[in-house]
Amino acid sequence: MKASRLRRGMNLWPPFLFAGIRVVELSDDYRHVKVRMRMHWWNRNYVGTHFGGSLFAMTDPFWMLLVLHHLGREHVVWDRAGEIEFVKPGRGTVHAEFHLTDEHLDELRSLAEGDNKALVWFATDVVDSTGEVVARTRKQVYARRKNRKSVDGGVVGTV
Repeated sequence: MKASRLRRGMNLWPPFLFAGIRVVELSDDYRHVKVRMRMHWWNRNYVGTHFGGSLFAMTDPFWMLLVLHHLGREHVVWDRAGEIEFVKPGRGTVHAEFHLTDEHLDELRSLAEGDNKALVWFATDVVDSTGEVVARTRKQVYARRKNRKSVDGGVVGTV
C-alpha cells in the first residue's frame, strides 16, 4: 500500500481521529513516521493534561507497521509488549517520531533465521513543543519466518 494512502487512512481511523492524533509524515520507504497530538477538551484528563492512554496510543502501531512492511509476507510480525513511563505532564501539542534503520532490520532478520523468533524492543519519546520529554514508550516487536510446507507440489505459508 502506498504510504500516503495509509497515512490518510490512519488519520481517519477512529482511535486516532477521536483522540486528536494525526500522522503528519509517513515516508514512502516506510522508514520514518512523525505523529502529532494537539491538546483538545476531549483528550484532556481530569487535571487538564494529555490523557495517558492517548499518549501511548499515538506511539502504538508504528514499529510493528514499519517492520512488517520491510520484512514482508515471509515473516509473521506482531506487537508483543508495550510500556510507557510518564516523565512530565503533557500540555499543548506533543510529537513522536520513529526511524527504522538497516541495523534494526538486520537484527530482526538475524534473530528470526530458521525457526527462531525475534523479540526486539524499540524506544520512542513523546516530546512537547519545546522538545522536552513528556513520556518514554517502548514496544516489543515479535517476528519470525513463516513455516513453509510443500502441499501438492506448492509452497504454502502457515502461521
